Amino acid sequence: MLKAISTHVFLRQRLHPGLLDGLARSGAEAIEIYAARQHFDYTSRTHIRELAEWFRSSSLLPFSMHAPLYSNEDMGRDGAPGVNVVHPDKSRRIDAMDEIKRAIEVAEQIPLKYMVIHLGERHDTWSPRTLEHSMTALEHLRAFASPLGVKLNVENIRNEVTEPGHLREILTTGHFSDIGVCFDSGHANITSSVEAVLSELKDSIRSTHLHDNHGEKDEHLWPGEGTLDWPATMAELKTAPKVEAGLLEIHYAIDDSVEAVAEKARKAFERLEI
Repeated sequence: MLKAISTHVFLRQRLHPGLLDGLARSGAEAIEIYAARQHFDYTSRTHIRELAEWFRSSSLLPFSMHAPLYSNEDMGRDGAPGVNVVHPDKSRRIDAMDEIKRAIEVAEQIPLKYMVIHLGERHDTWSPRTLEHSMTALEHLRAFASPLGVKLNVENIRNEVTEPGHLREILTTGHFSDIGVCFDSGHANITSSVEAVLSELKDSIRSTHLHDNHGEKDEHLWPGEGTLDWPATMAELKTAPKVEAGLLEIHYAIDDSVEAVAEKARKAFERLEI
């Protein structure tokens, strides 16, 4: 299992080589780039080229990218709608897929292996129509990503659409044998139980978002700062036959220096025995 970390930990800063150097010093072997325009502007050729040059000179793998959740630069705080590929409004679904495709195009210069996709937003519910929209979106995005060498992973988030049984139904009904799951430990700790989610999705898990919380809010804490049973979680996760990375997705903290983040990540990798 690769030691990996998301640039989400630096979400409030523009992503630049100095921050990536810091993550490299943590002992990470792979990076997930968080596609938020104020952090990484996936529509900027200059920004993409800057990071592509860094990855070409580094041994770290550009393992994955988290698909954008908003198309603007302030994460929807101005009221802009979220990127929602299962929205009831067809125009919203089309706009969302177009935004994710813009992010996938980064793979022309940075050889991403995976794109992590959210199916819906926090309060979206499950229905036959949602199943249809999910399959349509994944089919469309898979066709766009495949020529660029990118595969899709769908994440268990805090909604009905991505409950384990529904994710399995989407992947099975759509015959998406080449689409995997990104297991999010924090979301599982809030919506169900980590053990239950892992058990049901185990055979499809390819990557992870590992973070802690107290079972109520999506805090994205470092492992050990919340209530997750990490020895049990990691023991179960390591039995998943296709999991490739133990990837930390931690909330940004303004007061943390690059070196502080690197040290916390190093200790987290040791704690989780990745």
